[in-house]
Formats: sequence, structure tokens, C-alpha cells
Amino acid sequence: MLILFGALLLSTPLYAAQLNLELGASNRTWQTEELLKHPQIQTITINNDVSYKRDMSYRAVPLAALLTGIKPEDHLQAVALDGFAAELAAAPLLNDKGARAWLAIEDPGKPWPALSEGKHSAGPFYLVWTDPQAGNISPEQWPFEVASIKRMAPVAERFPALLPDPALKADDPVNKGFALFQKNCLACHRLNGAGDSQFGPDLNIPFNPTEYFGVDFLKRYIRDPQSLRQWPQAKMPGFTAQVLPDGDMEMLVGYLKHMAGRKVKP
Repeated sequence: MLILFGALLLSTPLYAAQLNLELGASNRTWQTEELLKHPQIQTITINNDVSYKRDMSYRAVPLAALLTGIKPEDHLQAVALDGFAAELAAAPLLNDKGARAWLAIEDPGKPWPALSEGKHSAGPFYLVWTDPQAGNISPEQWPFEVASIKRMAPVAERFPALLPDPALKADDPVNKGFALFQKNCLACHRLNGAGDSQFGPDLNIPFNPTEYFGVDFLKRYIRDPQSLRQWPQAKMPGFTAQVLPDGDMEMLVGYLKHMAGRKVKP
């Protein structure tokens, strides 16, 4: 009986992972086995992978090939198994030139290495980019352990508690900082209790980082968190000047400082 059970296990494909796409009119659940047989799958090389910090090769499908019915003006959210929720404008995901988004698929027969000692790999599904510099792609736009990708209303509609003062002009640096906050911070953090991430601390309740960090130290922390606080389990990535130029940093910190005066208790 044990021999028979063992034989059954060996003959059963280990394709348990699934990716849920909730795209409005086009909903679909993809199994690992299906994605590994996708007609557009190919092997790609990612130079200096954001998560692995080295060159990596993956079997991957252009993400645009999976986003049936999605238009450039749409907004998507990629949710990871650990609660990381990346807010993603659809337009860059649909590009077939320049910075291009791919869904990397982990083959259970050829598992990827662990991200670090004692941790899982980036699988079963990982959103990666070729030529990311061409699109100024942020590290927060590389979600790993992806479980679902959903078409959502824009962040400003879903979470009014994140909005700056409506009296500000559209091109005010604070509003530009809000856009940068959505791109770089909202995947991990809530603010005023608003946001879908279950990952990092709220950035306004009870205190905003501009209230307990000097501005210079806050900027240094965003550039390299380990330069101020070192601990082995730290998860926040650093944002280099290439990803977040000094001018963008000023606007992001300006938004945070502005929101310190607009606290809304969840």
C-alpha cells in the first residue's frame, strides 16, 4: 500500500500553484502547468534582478499576453501571498518595447533559489522587467509570490483619505508627490488607514515619519534603510537616485509632510 501511494505521488505533477486574474469582463485562473505551456513563453535573462540582486534567467510570458481586455488607461493591483499589494498603471504593463513586463513562472521541477536564508523563492509567480531603466520602473513594481492581478478603480477613488488638500492645483508638487507615493510606497504601507497592503506600518497614524525623522535623515532612510537601522529581517528596499531622483524625493517627502496635517483616524 505504501509503495503504491509513493508511486502515485511520483506520478502526480506538482503543479499546485495558481494565478487569479480578475480583469472585469475577462476573469481567469491560470495553473502553473498551463502557463509553462503558454505559446508565448520564452527564456529571458534579467540583469541585476531587483529581488535576487544578481542576474537571473526565467521561463516567462509577456504580461500583456495575459491581460485580456485591459486598456492603457486602466489600473491594476498585483497582490502577493504575504499581503504586498502593488498598485500598477496598466500602460507600462502593456508595452512591447522599452521597459517590458513579464510574468516569470517557477517550474516545480526546477525551483528558483531562496531569496535569502530561511525564506522562500520569489515564486510561484514573479513580475519582472526587461530594460526597466527605460521606463523608470520602481522596485515596488516587481512584486514576487504573486497570487492575483486585479483590475481596480484608481487609488484616488478607492482611498479618499490619501488625497492632498483639494484646493491645491493639479501640478502642485504635493500632488506630484502623491503620485510618487502610489508608485513607490503604497504597495507596502497604508496612510490614514487607507490602502490594501497588509505589509508595512501606516505612514500617518499615529505619527508621520516627517514628525519623528529630520528631513535629511528621512531622505537617507529612503535611500538606504540599513544605513540608519540595521536588522537581519528588514524588508524595505532602498530607492536609489536612479529610481527616485532627488527632485522626486523632495516631492515625495513634501507629500508626507503635507499629510501630517491631514490625519484621518481609521
